[in-house]
Amino acid sequence: MDEATLTIGQVAKRAGIKTSAIRYYERVGLLPEPERHGGQRRYTDETIQRLGVIDVAKRAGFTLTDARVLLAADRDGAPAHQEIRQLAQRKLPEVEALIHRAEAMKQWLTVASDCNCNTLDVCGLFEREPDANEATDGSLRLTYTG
Repeated sequence: MDEATLTIGQVAKRAGIKTSAIRYYERVGLLPEPERHGGQRRYTDETIQRLGVIDVAKRAGFTLTDARVLLAADRDGAPAHQEIRQLAQRKLPEVEALIHRAEAMKQWLTVASDCNCNTLDVCGLFEREPDANEATDGSLRLTYTG
């Protein structure tokens, strides 16, 4: 293991996060309790690697619990790809649903950007027929009827 020489400020700067996030990750068990020298927390490069895993997991839409699973899988000695694959297969349908909704929003906003209606009560952008506009996933379909 690397020698614990980095301060919390150095780790935060290199990882691009706040020191409070590092302390939080320690509290919730995503990072091990650091060594202390002269009363100061001291970290290794491994901490920065773990923070990188947490960051990528968060940006991919995973929870901190998911990040914990990934970090634990990497330490177990077993191939981490199985955990990565399982989490990705579970997350993919959620992302596809978000993309579908974002595409519908983009379509609606494109039409709305050309709207010339004087009042909302005559604008087709805001008409909603409860049954006709409900998508199968329960979200509102954004449509233009005018």
